[in-house]
Amino acid sequence: TSNGKYETNPSWSSNITWASSQANTGKLAMLTTVIGSYPKPSFLKLPDWFNAKGGTDTKHPTEDYNNAIKSMGDEAESIFLKAAKEVIEDQIACGIDIVTDGEVRRENYIHYHCRHLEGIDFNKLTKKIARTGNYECWLPTIINKVEAKDSFLVHDWSVAQNISSQPVKITMPGPMTITDTIANDYYTSNRELGEDLAKAINLELNRLVDAGCKYIQVDEPLFARKPKEAIAYGVENLEKCFDGISNTDVEKITHICCGYPDKLDAVDYPKAPLDSYHQIAELLDKSIVDSISIEDAHRYNDLSLLEKFKQSKIIFGLIKIASSEVETISEIQKRIKDALEHIDRERFIAAPDCGLGHLPRKLAMKKLKTMVEALDEQGL
Repeated sequence: TSNGKYETNPSWSSNITWASSQANTGKLAMLTTVIGSYPKPSFLKLPDWFNAKGGTDTKHPTEDYNNAIKSMGDEAESIFLKAAKEVIEDQIACGIDIVTDGEVRRENYIHYHCRHLEGIDFNKLTKKIARTGNYECWLPTIINKVEAKDSFLVHDWSVAQNISSQPVKITMPGPMTITDTIANDYYTSNRELGEDLAKAINLELNRLVDAGCKYIQVDEPLFARKPKEAIAYGVENLEKCFDGISNTDVEKITHICCGYPDKLDAVDYPKAPLDSYHQIAELLDKSIVDSISIEDAHRYNDLSLLEKFKQSKIIFGLIKIASSEVETISEIQKRIKDALEHIDRERFIAAPDCGLGHLPRKLAMKKLKTMVEALDEQGL
């Protein structure tokens, strides 16, 4: 670190790490990252929608969070630090280049952020059907204008970066995704709500940039659920989240998955149509976002999709995040080879489909190691 800031190269295709097998080729190693969540350590007694009764379909996803924090007492920060250290060290041991803190402080990545916004009441819960009918629960309610409060993600990132030898990516939910996962008793339209959410996210995002964070990811899985709304105003509000970031060293990332199951190894769980990616690809490619994360391992895309991205980097899902089946090196290698017929190698980043929160720790590590080994063996 330098003056509290982490120094790293500006691009996903930067020389962050080299594969030893390529020392004589002069080619940069293909970068790897994770998306966000990671299995929480057993000693971290925090409500977690991945492990809640009913899985991600739990009816009260925000209950008991504050009580859990209080029960940790003065040890809370040291427990979070220990958890982040374990998660980061796991990822580095697996060979991941751009790591996260595993979102260890969050009961889920959406409502954790909402707790740090004005205008949202966590004591007033409203029953709502979300995710185009796939998710019904009691959600915190917007009762006034949404605005940012004091900074919080700068602390989370700084703590994680200080214990990591690799650059740490910070993740946060985007305006459309928050809108779908919260109740609204104040705004007259989702577009208007999204504009205020974008302003609040942008403020925290610029605080992160000022602190030295180089990899910032705004998740918008709702783009896959509601591509028409994404085209009408969602991408515009996503861009507003990144307003004012003139620092070219900062990688502006969005993640768009097609949906989580309510438990590991769920069969035929509801997902957004893969065609959504095709509908929003060109608009996203023309946006200010640098890297776009999509899933592919659970369901293969028509790889002509990649040809719609003329300039964006693609974070490509190679690991199923809701299956205990471990992908083989050969199938990962074949999928990469097929994908590279449609996109420049320099714009391709290897990753899981989504967060790894559903997986047991050993299984998550095994999957990540398999992915990295596939790259190393193939000379990528």
